[in-house]
Amino acid sequence: MIEEGKSYSLAEAVDTLKKFPPAKYDETVSVSIRLGVDPKQSDQMVRGTCPLPHGSGKEVRVLVFAQGEAATAAKNAGAEYVGYEDILKKVQDGFQDFDVAVATPEAMAEVRKLGRFLGPRGLMPNPKTGTVTEDTATAVNAVKAGRIDFKLDRNGNISAPIGRMSFSPEQLLDNGKAVMDAIVRARPASAKGRYLDSVTLSSTVSPGLPLEAASFEKKK
Repeated sequence: MIEEGKSYSLAEAVDTLKKFPPAKYDETVSVSIRLGVDPKQSDQMVRGTCPLPHGSGKEVRVLVFAQGEAATAAKNAGAEYVGYEDILKKVQDGFQDFDVAVATPEAMAEVRKLGRFLGPRGLMPNPKTGTVTEDTATAVNAVKAGRIDFKLDRNGNISAPIGRMSFSPEQLLDNGKAVMDAIVRARPASAKGRYLDSVTLSSTVSPGLPLEAASFEKKK
């Protein structure tokens, strides 16, 4: 079902993916991108956030380090775990049953000490991703609505979910375009030459479908 040597448009790839035999569960659909940057150079780091127009299809469990009004706002917004000293100890004792961590700037003085627990899983709150903020309600609503974070790995790759196989082709296409636009906008000023080396679309257990990488580049 895959044409050898063909580079697909995003729309063609989504349509082909939907024709594959279904798994027994709702697979995640992702784009995987090889970037033409040097991940060893700090000025060529690529990271950011992207709200998905149709959400991610995933239930996101949010933990918030906050006190007072910020804690109350986070609870009202639907955060699963909210607190300060009790939550700090809980995480220090090994608790990791959450997907996103949010913290107020005040709380970060102590949260930074949890780097060895949160860092390896990419859960450390960061101002650049909107997860260090006084407005905890907005942060919780954003991640629960389907905002995703993306970050360059040490091999120069980014993998980002764009939805589930149960999504319509139109929903996957909209989400895919949003993610690719966000990654293109995050291009470091110091990056030279070709930025998108390769782009692949796949579901959890499907083969990868190579996409036309050049079609995502912004033309000057």
